[in-house]
Amino acid sequence: MTSMTAARSPLAPADRPRLGLRERKKIKTREAIRSATYALVTEQGYEATTIEQIAEQAEVSPSTVFRYFPTKEDIVLTDEYDPVLLEGLRSRPADEPWPDSIRHVMREAIRTGVDEDVEVARLRTRLMVEVPAVRSRMMESMSVTGRMLCAAIGERTGRDPDSLEVRVYAMALIGGLMEASLYWAERGHQDDLTSLVDRALAVLQHGLPRENP
Repeated sequence: MTSMTAARSPLAPADRPRLGLRERKKIKTREAIRSATYALVTEQGYEATTIEQIAEQAEVSPSTVFRYFPTKEDIVLTDEYDPVLLEGLRSRPADEPWPDSIRHVMREAIRTGVDEDVEVARLRTRLMVEVPAVRSRMMESMSVTGRMLCAAIGERTGRDPDSLEVRVYAMALIGGLMEASLYWAERGHQDDLTSLVDRALAVLQHGLPRENP
């Protein structure tokens, strides 16, 4: 069996209050479930992997798996990075152009969530391309991340986070980042993901280029 670990949860840095025992246990349980899922999927495929098998390998009950992840697709898609992205945007200099803030935070997210565990990132994005149920669930989850991003944009720009303009911009950004991830997987993960994300952000900022990159 190929050994694969779950994407690392961004635990609180040393300059913040340490997480309580209960929260640390929850994070470890989520990581154990993800690690079990990734290992089983790598060995036998997504469709053949059952919640019962995941639970057994993670040494938890099936009901515990469902308590943390409502569906098998959520195990693949859910991570701990949305709050970190939001905090990263909030921490950028107030006078920094918004596109620069987005680019900086996304590069840091890729470094943390992809470069440190690239095999898991490749598996997750490959499943997004190959498994319709995963891709469908991903589309559903985009609205949650979109609302989070709307709040960040509202705080930064002073705009109403529920305005049409902010909502359109937020979902366009999320859609662009999603397509960069799918493009990366469709091409066998041969490209540099950071470069693909930069290209996606450039399209959102400047529009469609006149010539192909």
